[in-house]
Amino acid sequence: MLFDTHAHLDDRRFDADRAALLARLPEQGIGLLMNPGCDLPSSRAACALARAHSWIYAAVGSHPDAADQIGDSVLQEYRSLVRENPKVKAIGEIGLDYHYEDVPRAQQLRCFRAQMALARELDLPVIVHEREAHEDALQVLSEFPEVTGVFHCYSGSAEMAGLLVSKGWYIGFTGVITFKNARKLVETALAIPLDRMVIETDCPYMAPEPFRGRRNDPGYLYRMAERLAELRGGTPEAMQEITTANGKRLYRLSE
Repeated sequence: MLFDTHAHLDDRRFDADRAALLARLPEQGIGLLMNPGCDLPSSRAACALARAHSWIYAAVGSHPDAADQIGDSVLQEYRSLVRENPKVKAIGEIGLDYHYEDVPRAQQLRCFRAQMALARELDLPVIVHEREAHEDALQVLSEFPEVTGVFHCYSGSAEMAGLLVSKGWYIGFTGVITFKNARKLVETALAIPLDRMVIETDCPYMAPEPFRGRRNDPGYLYRMAERLAELRGGTPEAMQEITTANGKRLYRLSE
């Protein structure tokens, strides 16, 4: 069984065939899936998907690109969505993105801290999106030592991953691990313990090789397990079991 620990099935790019996709994913080995929100509307949509499908879980939160839309009323609705729906298992995706900086850094930091505080209040893990903001992200994490979770679509160094793992965090591997130029990510995959790895599609983005350039979907998740098995040894089936067990621990699905 495969656990896609980060997929955006609420995305409009699935509008035309979402029902058909959802029907075939269990046949393709997808046994569990986490659908995080990126803002309030997508968080509501994630919760609706989780209510409708026993194998889908939701997270609620505002991506750094939506940091300018968050305020007390949005945080209160996230709080309500968590309390009303036992299948909401995390706050996310949240974090920092300094690549384009469509939202000023100061605003992103305020939003990140507010949602880390919400996760602490609700005793939930977080799903962190972090790009080109390593130092600031680690600073925010240091302010909330009680909160852990996953750095999804990991883009940092092996050294930073080691630091995160030592503090109880998980590292998310997307289709990027199959790309020929993924040297830094390969170093991370070789360096961290197996029990801290999870796999994700981040669909509809970043389809793995040999499907790169297509719309991504959870049916391609097996490629991440295959690549990690190549790097670490063992079979793809064993890697599927390992990463599924890790995902269950991350999102506390056995509790």
